[in-house]
Amino acid sequence: MRVIAGIARSMPLKAAEGDNTRPTTDRIKETLFNMLQSDIAGCRFLDLYSGSGAIGIEALSRGAKEAVLVENARQAIAVIKDNLTFTKLSPKAVVMEQDVLSAINRLSGSGVFDIIFMDPPYGKYLSSNMISDLHLIKFSYMKIDMNMMY
Repeated sequence: MRVIAGIARSMPLKAAEGDNTRPTTDRIKETLFNMLQSDIAGCRFLDLYSGSGAIGIEALSRGAKEAVLVENARQAIAVIKDNLTFTKLSPKAVVMEQDVLSAINRLSGSGVFDIIFMDPPYGKYLSSNMISDLHLIKFSYMKIDMNMMY
């Protein structure tokens, strides 16, 4: 796994061991960012269920102003911090070690996000309430024309 493009291009990234996280493949990551490329520069990026941090790091590498990475697994948090340090992108990142709903509530009122990316673990029940909560609070701290990928 590596950073695909931008200032940290080709830098290898660590992944947490075990089945709790599953890194997004380089091919999928490249496709995702090809779709978002015109929106990344200068954006605030919210990465929910961040895993290794690869998606948020890719956004920062490609010019995002800030990325907030939310992850609940302690081992994954350590990997995210290592990856941010290795890529020298830590100053532009905020890492939140908590569950997604708590993080969303904590972020309310902290400014708008241009892009929200959510990739929950396989087998984790993503309730319709989660999607509803994201849409309901969208207007409190997200741009009306922002991108939400899930």
